[in-house]
Amino acid sequence: MSFRRVLFFLLFAVTLSVAQVESNDTSVANADENLTQQRIKEQIEELKNELLSVDRKLNQESVWQKIYANHLAYVDMEEKIKKIERKIKGYKRKGPSRYRTVIRELEEEKLKLQEQLDLLKDYRSNPFKTLITPKEIKEVPIVTNPVAIISAFSYIKQLDEQLNRFEYEIDSLRRFIDLLNKKASILKELTALEEEKKERQKELDRTLKELEEAEDALSLHQTALIVYKKKVDEIRLRLTEQIKQQAKKAGTIGIAVLIILLFVLLFKWLVKRTITDNERFYMANKIINFTFFFLVLIILLFAYIENVSYLVTVLGFASAGIAIAMKDWFMSMLGWLVIVLGGSIHVGDRIRVDKDGKMYVGDVLDISLLRITMLEDITLTTYMHNRRAGRIIFIPNNYIFTDMIANYTHATLKTVWDGIDFTITFNSNHKKAQHIARETAKKYAKGYTDITRKQLNKLRAKYSLKNTNVEPRVYSFIEENGIRISLWYMTNAYATLTLRSTISAEILDLIKEEEDIVIAYPSQHLYLEKARKKPTLPDLTESTISL
Repeated sequence: MSFRRVLFFLLFAVTLSVAQVESNDTSVANADENLTQQRIKEQIEELKNELLSVDRKLNQESVWQKIYANHLAYVDMEEKIKKIERKIKGYKRKGPSRYRTVIRELEEEKLKLQEQLDLLKDYRSNPFKTLITPKEIKEVPIVTNPVAIISAFSYIKQLDEQLNRFEYEIDSLRRFIDLLNKKASILKELTALEEEKKERQKELDRTLKELEEAEDALSLHQTALIVYKKKVDEIRLRLTEQIKQQAKKAGTIGIAVLIILLFVLLFKWLVKRTITDNERFYMANKIINFTFFFLVLIILLFAYIENVSYLVTVLGFASAGIAIAMKDWFMSMLGWLVIVLGGSIHVGDRIRVDKDGKMYVGDVLDISLLRITMLEDITLTTYMHNRRAGRIIFIPNNYIFTDMIANYTHATLKTVWDGIDFTITFNSNHKKAQHIARETAKKYAKGYTDITRKQLNKLRAKYSLKNTNVEPRVYSFIEENGIRISLWYMTNAYATLTLRSTISAEILDLIKEEEDIVIAYPSQHLYLEKARKKPTLPDLTESTISL
């Protein structure tokens, strides 16, 4: 074998070895490249899944994504309207008559977009800044009385609810920003890994813009939250201090009222032990109650009215109008003072009230600040006039100045004069009739006569009494149809009809036993005769004509 052939074979062998090595290297490189691409695909799929999960959370758990989507829709719609306006201007410059149809179509499209834009006008500006706003703090109440404490607690609770709501909205925005950050990070990785970067880059730019606006709003709202918290804390501290002051003042007033109440109970106990008369005890109890309420009212006025002199001035100017508008009330209050201080009427007294020709007689049940309450009883008045009894009569206190009010039991008096009238014929023995009437009255009215004499003697120290004769009195008068016998005697003011009925029955029985006394009563005589004769006068002892 020649040298050249050996050299050729050696060169061929070397070439073959090099080609085999290069082929092996290429295979290894291709295998590594395929493995890398597979890993990239897997990573892309994993990132896409994460992106879908983030988008799902943004759409489901956060309202901010929908709000911002409306904002983007507004911005896009506004941009479309601007483009249409530019097109319309361009067509109008080219010739309005030539492009009339196109211009009309563009204007109709613009009108539709404008209507949609009006619906989204609330999303015109950055929604992250406009939708998170703390509620305006209304006028802070001033706690000046115990009732205002309730409103102060309610106001503090309302402030806390507003603050919690504001914090919750900021936390919601913060969670939304965290999701946007995660989404932006995923989009950056996808943009770096994917071959088609244009659409992904747009989505990333939109996300970064949304993230920037959200972070700006969050920074602004965090500063506003700090200021809002300080303001709420200041208001809460101020109201809490005012509540403490009013609670302390209310406690002091309560202690003062309790002390006064204890004194009132003590006075009532002493009055009950010392005053045995029911009427005086009732009036004393009334005065004690009125004094208690008056003192409590004065304490409350001086405690909770900051400028009492101002109140007095206002009441002074308003007194004229108030006096005119509430004349009857003021007159009744003045009448109450006259009744209570003057002692003209007491609870339990029997009185008669005359008003517009009507008379009411009864017993006083109560004397309040505005009226007298009276229970109507069966009396001569009800027998002769009303024919009704048992009613509750309410008498305004101002009647004591304008109308007639008669007291049957004033002061210590419990008796009144009562009388019985009857008519006898002219030929009756009127002296015997008077004697019968007088003795009957003495018999049944003796006890009341003695009581009245003692009562009048007690009244001499208070009133000028000249005639204190309380014995039964009998008078006789010549009337048209006979002799009228008028008997007067003392009787119980609360039982006049009972004694009147008893004495009347007794007198009637006694007169029937007397032959020379004839009761006159209305009668009529008829004369029947055939012949014309001069009529004779009837015997007056048999019949007469009375009242």
